[in-house]
Amino acid sequence: MVNSFTAGRARRFIPFFALVVVASCGGHPKHVLTPVADTVPDTNRVDILVATTRARSTVPGEMFTGERARTPSFAEMTVSLPKIREEGDVAWPKKLPSNPETDFATLKAADFDLDGAKGWLNASVRKNPDNSVLVFIHGFNNRFEDSVYRFAQIVHDSSVRSTPILVTWPSRGSLLAYGYDRESTNYTRNALETLFQYLAKDGDVKEVNVLAHSMGNWLALEALRQMAIRNDGLPVKFKNVMLAAPDVDVDVFRSQIEDMGHPHPQFTLFVSRDDKALAFSRRVWGNIPRLGSIDPETAPYKAELADNKISVIDLTKIKVSDDLNHSKFAESPQVVQLIGARLSEGQTLTDSRVGLGDTILAGTTNVAAAAGSAAGLVLTAPVAVLDADTRGNYANHVGGLTGQISGGERIAVKNCAAMPTDPACREQR
Repeated sequence: MVNSFTAGRARRFIPFFALVVVASCGGHPKHVLTPVADTVPDTNRVDILVATTRARSTVPGEMFTGERARTPSFAEMTVSLPKIREEGDVAWPKKLPSNPETDFATLKAADFDLDGAKGWLNASVRKNPDNSVLVFIHGFNNRFEDSVYRFAQIVHDSSVRSTPILVTWPSRGSLLAYGYDRESTNYTRNALETLFQYLAKDGDVKEVNVLAHSMGNWLALEALRQMAIRNDGLPVKFKNVMLAAPDVDVDVFRSQIEDMGHPHPQFTLFVSRDDKALAFSRRVWGNIPRLGSIDPETAPYKAELADNKISVIDLTKIKVSDDLNHSKFAESPQVVQLIGARLSEGQTLTDSRVGLGDTILAGTTNVAAAAGSAAGLVLTAPVAVLDADTRGNYANHVGGLTGQISGGERIAVKNCAAMPTDPACREQR
């Protein structure tokens, strides 16, 4: 017999599950990475270096699966983007083979050994104006092709001139594989640190910027923490670390930042207090606030963020069509362009003049009007990498709730004494 507590708990999560199902509707052909002929010569092209801990696939057009490989693999991808499309959107093919005139299309998909990857990286870095790289780490529920096409969109729409490196970890691309995906980030931690160590020592690379979304933030932070402990600090060439909607326990984040020491890269945090995906994750993970949904103006966060010189952009006021409010960045293509220009100029991504929310709102409304005041904005819009097929983050938690709430609620009561305005605290009252 189900007791009243369990029944009440289930009633709270059923509406969220329904939201996830609705948001996940839609689809497109899978296994789109078989190269097609370059039949439309004036399309936009993006060349990407891939580093992955995924296992190789024997399925044509897939390249890598969601399973784990014993050693990292490398590849070069060339993706063409059609001339006519909405910025911020991935134009998935409606049928195969892809049509470069209307679809994102794979023009090249070549495997590399380690030496080949190093050669490609150095040749690319020498060509870009500031000898910089942009490392992108995707979030939960991403197939290999999802991460490739989304990163191609990010690079193109932002007009960033850094060498793009996609770090893709073994995600099964399933709403029911949250636990497996989470452990896969831990599995990839050493490989990502090895990449960071190489970039730190490579004399051709003058600047490293890191962009992570959702669960990918855990992987990024853990690899940076390991590197800092091993090297007694982080290299000065690691300029910017951008944390978008991070699904990270705030208490754990405190310890990670402490372990990195000073000086550390410029961290910029993108939060939204109405992010339903992170609110759900909070309940499952012991009811401790998730970093991506804190109120940066309340105690203890305001002082801690200031002490660690962590810049925050609060997107709570932005209204988008995403029912989960977890992909606000993707619907602000103007901001992508604005921030990409700042990255390409090699300037620090944040400064003390940037407001929390209003500047972003201005940027999404009128780029020209915001250009002067938005000098410190970070590469925001592209980090919400959720499209119609991947927007349903965290749904598999519904099946794993038993026994995980009661202890967390006791912890949350203690935290709410210091955070009475937190939405979850108001809900408990």
